[in-house]
Amino acid sequence: MADIARLTQVIEPEAEALGFELVRVKLTGSGDERTLQVMAEDPATGQLVVEQCMALSRRISDRIDAVEESGEELIEGAYNLEVSSPGIDRPLTRAKDFANWAGHDAYFSLKEPVEDHRKLRGKLIGIEDGVVTVEDRKAGRIAVPLEQIHSAKLALTNELIAATKPLDMSGADEIEETLEEEKADD
Repeated sequence: MADIARLTQVIEPEAEALGFELVRVKLTGSGDERTLQVMAEDPATGQLVVEQCMALSRRISDRIDAVEESGEELIEGAYNLEVSSPGIDRPLTRAKDFANWAGHDAYFSLKEPVEDHRKLRGKLIGIEDGVVTVEDRKAGRIAVPLEQIHSAKLALTNELIAATKPLDMSGADEIEETLEEEKADD
């Protein structure tokens, strides 16, 4: 089993070098059908365009190869690398996600039941002192310590779509030129 904390230590500087923030590192599947999913965002937009994903994918791939060539095995065997933007119905993985997306509906899966509930769906009220508050559709207002949340993601609603900023594609040409220069250097 791969050490996600160690993979994050290797991947995060590569994202930061491109000006991105790491949202999540996750390894799924088994055998030769495993996928290393890396989700990142441009802090200015909360998203990544395809060219940004490609640039980050190359950096991550090169860095993992370099670490493994030095003798440390980060991931045993074959896997696919998938670099993506969080998307509109993004996962909530960091404290700042729970603050930034307060007021929107979300799904929550808890590590341990809170008030006899292991799954919640409702309006994310926010986070304070490491405690996330949710107005669950059935159970009412519930406060959950952040470390008790196994996973959370925004629910795709009309309100969320309306609140999501469209991407400004003005920088895409610069990224594409940089990628073309990198290809020419190879």
